[in-house]
Amino acid sequence: MPSRAPRICGCGHRIAPGVACPCEERRARERKARHDQRRPTARQRGYTAEWERESKAFLAANPACRRCGVPAALVDHIQPHKGNQRLFWNRSNWQPLCRPCHSGAKQAQERREETKTHDC
Repeated sequence: MPSRAPRICGCGHRIAPGVACPCEERRARERKARHDQRRPTARQRGYTAEWERESKAFLAANPACRRCGVPAALVDHIQPHKGNQRLFWNRSNWQPLCRPCHSGAKQAQERREETKTHDC
């Protein structure tokens, strides 16, 4: 089976397929750090002790991941609340998810939806 050829990074290094160049990794770390500096803390976004209690109670009543059926680890907001407290606390907007489903598929879906709204 043929393999893909190496690529040349913008910095001039030859990079194997499927591998990030160190300069790309550095730029990604810097970009994420800039984003994190502007982002409010979890507590500022509403994830307080009250949220912890309510989400644990919700998971006790809804123990399976809505996407794959394995034990759920966290409560996800179906529609991102973006600071809207009414939407944040609306239980019909909550769903139980396992960490892989939340961190992978759900986050990718939200990025796609956010890109669509910016294209208009």
